[in-house]
Amino acid sequence: MTSQSSAAVQASAFDPDRFTAALTDARARSIEIETNGTLPTDLVDQLIDSGIFRLWVPTHLGGSEADVATMLDAIENAAYHDGSTGWCVMIAGTTGLNAGFLPDEFAREIYGDPRAVTGGFGMPAGVATSVDGGIRVSGTWAWGSGTQHCTWIGGGVRIEDRREAPFVYFDPADVTFLDNWHVSGMKGTGSTDYSVADAFVPEGRWVSFASNPEPSTDSPLYRFSFLGALGLGVASVTVGLARRAIDELVDLGEKKPAGSSKGLAERAPVQLQLAEAEASMRAARAFMREVVADAWDTAAEAGSVTDEQKRSIRLAANHAAQSCAHAVDLCYHAAGGTAVYETSHLQRVFRDVHVATQHGMIAGRVMEPLGRMKFGLPTSTAQF
Repeated sequence: MTSQSSAAVQASAFDPDRFTAALTDARARSIEIETNGTLPTDLVDQLIDSGIFRLWVPTHLGGSEADVATMLDAIENAAYHDGSTGWCVMIAGTTGLNAGFLPDEFAREIYGDPRAVTGGFGMPAGVATSVDGGIRVSGTWAWGSGTQHCTWIGGGVRIEDRREAPFVYFDPADVTFLDNWHVSGMKGTGSTDYSVADAFVPEGRWVSFASNPEPSTDSPLYRFSFLGALGLGVASVTVGLARRAIDELVDLGEKKPAGSSKGLAERAPVQLQLAEAEASMRAARAFMREVVADAWDTAAEAGSVTDEQKRSIRLAANHAAQSCAHAVDLCYHAAGGTAVYETSHLQRVFRDVHVATQHGMIAGRVMEPLGRMKFGLPTSTAQF
């Protein structure tokens, strides 16, 4: 097991100024990103140069091995500037957690490249059979966000003769992209379906979380809840979108609705909606930060997080998604007819947040086992 201090590498691995510059560019090019259906190559290069995609990659592989809160803040800020950019930052950033669980040989092969970017869909939509030296995989996966700019692409696979369902890594040369990302929101994420046919994957080039593996890198980051970190990442996108919606409504304060002598900022119903939206967003963020800080301290001191902490993490993530979507809805409706035009950023945020909330990690159904566990009833925490 590898244990590394991140202090010496972190400063050179992640460049906040470059990241801010990339987000400024993304904000200015939101229409272009949405129209093209994917992030522009030069914007991806800026993000790679900033080190953001490697924020959760171990330091001995040249990543930052940053704490959970640092990544969540980065995802939120990216989504604030442009929803699709924030989503792609979230996907690549959270997938980087796998580097702390892969066997060292494959961790170095995949993440040793300073320009490595990874992504993929974790549900076991592919089927594999064992062959000499590894497995052969065929399958099609949906929701391939950012995969077209990835250096390695993953997918959940059922290995039929082993009863395993690991997340395996494919060389992009083995992957076919299907042009079916025609959607209402998050249009610029390039989340097209992708497939492989009889692709060979060498033995061990995968991570199997069903068996609760020990991390190959010993750090609080990899002792944190993996699925919880993913859920928090998705939720952080919605926080960033809610922040943007609030600011967009404030900027419309001087707008006078038809037949009214008062601007929006002077109308009591709009004041109420704005205040409620802000409270929803800030409460969501505060709840997430509270549970992250608590679980991080436990992971650092005890080497793992408790089942109750995992439950609280997923509760906070789901609450954030629901609360922030509500905040966006309030702002969208308060803005009136202005919000329906393509020139309005509010309409894009509205569409983006309602695609984000469809992600399985923050879906409404997740709340049921969280409530069940709170009642003290027997509950499987395998998916927490």
